[in-house]
Amino acid sequence: MDPTLEPLARSLRSAPVVDRDGYDYFVHGVTDGIPIVEPEVLKAVAAGFRERIDFESVDVLVAPEAMGIHHATALSTATGVPFVVVRKRSYGFPDEVAIHQETGYGESELFLNGVEAGDRVVLVDDVLSTGHTIEAVCAALEDVDAELVDIVVVLRRVDRDREGFERSVTALFDVRVVDGRLEIVE
Repeated sequence: MDPTLEPLARSLRSAPVVDRDGYDYFVHGVTDGIPIVEPEVLKAVAAGFRERIDFESVDVLVAPEAMGIHHATALSTATGVPFVVVRKRSYGFPDEVAIHQETGYGESELFLNGVEAGDRVVLVDDVLSTGHTIEAVCAALEDVDAELVDIVVVLRRVDRDREGFERSVTALFDVRVVDGRLEIVE
């Protein structure tokens, strides 16, 4: 295992798993903001992303609300690349792009602002599960003619079906839920 990621790995080992209408949902600081998010974990996440992606030519980080925000903040601070949040509310700006998102446990509307044609972007999120949120945000980025450099997530669930999702994603860890426990896949 990458020693840089040890604080993250250590914290994942005690993540509780709860049932959300038949969906095994793990609860962790990087995915839910509870329990407490330790600074060393955020530093490890930012360092892990920096080891995997060249941010030299990236213009903006894009993070879906809510749980991509703290990862984009840490990464922006570490790289000097600004970020924008794909919000859950409309501001009514002229170039705003509405996004319908569906997840394994719900659906909602998101709104993209602040990304322009030609911007080189990295999409930053907490978890890749079904891929629906990431796919919806990527489609909006394509609608504004942004260039998607990479998609980075802290965790990629390997126990969820991502039928039709074919985008390349850089993940710090692959995880799965086995017998009610979160497991890092080595």
